[in-house]
Amino acid sequence: MKRRTLLVALGAGAITAALDLFAQQQGKVWRVGFLLLFSRPASIESHYISAFPRGMRELGYIEGKNLIIEWRFADSKLDRLPALAEELVQLKMDIIVAGGNDSPLALQKATTSIPIVMATAGDPVGSGLVKSLARPGGNITGLSTLTSELGPKRLEMLLAMVPKASRVAILRNSSNPTSLKALQDVQAAGQKLRVKILPMEARTPQEIDNAFASMRQQNAGALLIFLSPLFQQQRNQIAELAAKLRLPSMAADRIYAEAGCLMSYGSSLTDNLHRAATYVDKILKGAKPADLPVEQPTRFELVINRKTAKALGLTIPQSLLISVDRVIE
Repeated sequence: MKRRTLLVALGAGAITAALDLFAQQQGKVWRVGFLLLFSRPASIESHYISAFPRGMRELGYIEGKNLIIEWRFADSKLDRLPALAEELVQLKMDIIVAGGNDSPLALQKATTSIPIVMATAGDPVGSGLVKSLARPGGNITGLSTLTSELGPKRLEMLLAMVPKASRVAILRNSSNPTSLKALQDVQAAGQKLRVKILPMEARTPQEIDNAFASMRQQNAGALLIFLSPLFQQQRNQIAELAAKLRLPSMAADRIYAEAGCLMSYGSSLTDNLHRAATYVDKILKGAKPADLPVEQPTRFELVINRKTAKALGLTIPQSLLISVDRVIE
């Protein structure tokens, strides 16, 4: 009887402890950091990064009630990332979300204990952020965009739109650790398709201007834009420069086509940021980053800006029309 009474008491104690923990968590204000390479937008709610707080709201996390988001922006300056990462660590965030590859790399050096969720990593394994997609290990997990692997496919689609192009410029940010492999893949594809690839590097808005001046000098007939936080921020500048040079342009995300570039093909950055909230939710509820597989996109969208196509005198071929997900009029 004494043993039975003891077991009942222990069971009741465990239930009480669990209920106490649940009550504590219900009343807890979670602190989530978010580190991004580009500059702070004029309004977060009208920017595509608003997909993350929206995803958190859908999961029951309300800013000012049970959630605080500490945003940090590096103004497109890589050398600012380490200090911002350390600042978030010192603020003792419960979890930190990071965009691109550079931000999680800075956070990886700053902490091995605070969970880190990648929102838009191009090549997390190749960058050394995780051991494998299935079993990340360590304190980092999240979502990949498969950006580099899709380069040859984007080149094929761009040439389907501009079959006479024999010289294709590549706009890339050399500070992005995945851009070299992506360039090599596109160059290999270019050889098979018998087009000359013209690499153009840009790490600042001024260098973007310089890159387009070089494209004009080298008679580029089309443009492939690699994914970069800087280019995302300067997408309007890129679209305007491409229009001035009458360069048909292909990018990795629909935000470029919406800005006026000709077309885009890839997973959605907005969707990734929205999905990142589910990782944060799971980790805050007790899941370990090391046990959460890195999510790869399963759906890719082709977006074509018909207004830009008309301005360039281009007709959208049937081969692209049958697979297009959205046409911007």
